[in-house]
Amino acid sequence: MKDGERLKAIVLRRTDYAEADRVLQLLTPQGRRAVIAKEVRRERSKLAGGIELLALCDVVIRSGRGELGLLTSARLSAFYRHILEDYERMRFAYQALKLVAQATETVDGPEWFAVLSQVLAWLDRPAVDRLLVETWFYMQYAGLLGDELNLRTDVAGRTLTSDKSYMYDPSEKALRPSEQGDLTADHIKLLRLIQAKPLENLTHIGGLGPVIASCWLVTRQHAAV
Repeated sequence: MKDGERLKAIVLRRTDYAEADRVLQLLTPQGRRAVIAKEVRRERSKLAGGIELLALCDVVIRSGRGELGLLTSARLSAFYRHILEDYERMRFAYQALKLVAQATETVDGPEWFAVLSQVLAWLDRPAVDRLLVETWFYMQYAGLLGDELNLRTDVAGRTLTSDKSYMYDPSEKALRPSEQGDLTADHIKLLRLIQAKPLENLTHIGGLGPVIASCWLVTRQHAAV
């Protein structure tokens, strides 16, 4: 396109380059893009305000030299400022950016944008349980890397049942029956919902307090982060 390609984007990584440029790793609905923002570190740059981290951006990218595109326009569509007001939310948000940046170096695709855009938007809402957002991210992250958590059978291939308790076995990356296990039928039901539903649908579920912490731990262990 002569005028450039217009895309929604999330900035995954920014690297200073030369005297005043920046190389950006962008996540878009069409996959990951590497671009250079010329003169963006100059005081009067029109691009600078449109490439913030923890934001949804509208960008225009033209073909550049080699693999780097040329960023010609950028403006903020949404800035998730409430994330910055809570240390734990901010810590996790930056971790999510880092994990997605690493993952898309080998496994790229539009699904990553769908996941990360939901995570940032709901993490920005203080009333939404942070552990729910994190649990959903870890579940989707593992699935997109081809390592979906098995919530149908245990380590021996037996169907999970509601009358047993389970524990997560990191060496087998599966659930193991255990009388001391803290995963009950309620945990497994919630984990299945988290695996299958968009984050927006899950934010309406009440009474997560007694079960969400254990679900969070399982998905974090399974994602190996």
